[in-house]
Amino acid sequence: MTTVFKALSDDTRRQILKLLANGDMTAKEISENFTISKPAISKHLDILKEARLVTGERTGMSVTYSLNASVLQTTLGTFLEFFDTNKSTGKEENENETI
Repeated sequence: MTTVFKALSDDTRRQILKLLANGDMTAKEISENFTISKPAISKHLDILKEARLVTGERTGMSVTYSLNASVLQTTLGTFLEFFDTNKSTGKEENENETI
């Protein structure tokens, strides 16, 4: 989970994920949306791949990247469980309980 949150902590990486939410893209297509260097984009993509938020498939001379939304959904679901007071206290919610 820490790796995913580290990957999400950077605005450029979040923008890359937003682009990939619209469909698969090559590294070149992704880099065309930014003013930073192609090596910097590659580093961001490496971090996203390490967190398993994106997958990369080599096709000829380029790599096509895809969003792996299931990892994001699982991580965020697990994170939200930390705030589910019923699970953390072991108490069940009773709507009809009076004080």
